[in-house]
Amino acid sequence: MSLDALDWRLMNDWQRALPLVSRPFQVIADHLDTTEARVIDRLQALLKSGAISRVGATCRPNTLAASTLAAVAAPEDQIETVAKIINAQEGVNHSYQRENEWNIWFVATGPTRAFVNDILTRISDETGLRVLDLRLRRPFNVDLGFALDGSNAVPAPRVYVDDIDIEDGDRALMQALSDGLPVIPEPFAFLADRFGQTEAKVIHRVRVLAEAGILSRLGLIVRHRALGWRANAMCVFVVPPDKIEACGAALTKVQGVTLCYERRAEPDVWPYTLYCMIHGRSRSETLDVLTQARVAAGMVNYEYRILFSTRCFRQRGALIDVASETPNGN
Repeated sequence: MSLDALDWRLMNDWQRALPLVSRPFQVIADHLDTTEARVIDRLQALLKSGAISRVGATCRPNTLAASTLAAVAAPEDQIETVAKIINAQEGVNHSYQRENEWNIWFVATGPTRAFVNDILTRISDETGLRVLDLRLRRPFNVDLGFALDGSNAVPAPRVYVDDIDIEDGDRALMQALSDGLPVIPEPFAFLADRFGQTEAKVIHRVRVLAEAGILSRLGLIVRHRALGWRANAMCVFVVPPDKIEACGAALTKVQGVTLCYERRAEPDVWPYTLYCMIHGRSRSETLDVLTQARVAAGMVNYEYRILFSTRCFRQRGALIDVASETPNGN
């Protein structure tokens, strides 16, 4: 794909903090010294090319909805069949093939934990395979943004307002944001019309959800592989419980580490508790970052594995509200 300087500025600078105003793309245009029409045109082109998956939101795990990271060990000659079964489940929003015996990894989401459990049960029943349920225990960095300029800029820790009242329409609104905003001059007015609300009310609720940390990011959702970051790896470590906090905090400061969190282990087959993602343009680049990360976090003596992604089966927003429909304004 052919990308110009404006494309890269949009994708690097506007992955979070989409302006919460009536005409957000006009505000972006003002920052970039261009026109609203040109910004909208470039965003629509980026969507069409697959450089970005949507202009939308990510939901902080296990707030308005439940989620888990899961994996199966599919026989090599059944990978396509098993992947189709997994991706047929409502609520599976990310799925990848990785280089490991546990070779298909996916994220299952839904409005309740029971909903997610049902997804895992159906997949196990239909494939005949054990499903690892590796639930999130502690996030260190789950912002999901990705600095394309190499700066590894990680946003400062946010102070959340935890005592907000969830309103009846919040889940439907969050689902619409997760699916993606229409790239039109007044996207919030589009949502307001859809939900029978005023534009001011919609923007207010989006701001409330963001301040509460339920909406963790609102902006361009970039497809790294399409942009050349193809040597992407999930790195997992066996870390003593009393060292996880320090190691996790250290990993988030390493340039090239894009996600970091603690997850539940499956002791008999998967003892790993500390995870991070490294996105690189080549395997050697990714391995260099991993070496630096292990040294920086004091983990050179800990057991680890690196699981390179070989194929992306699915990448889309989380399932939060099963009653909602995806807006069609793009």
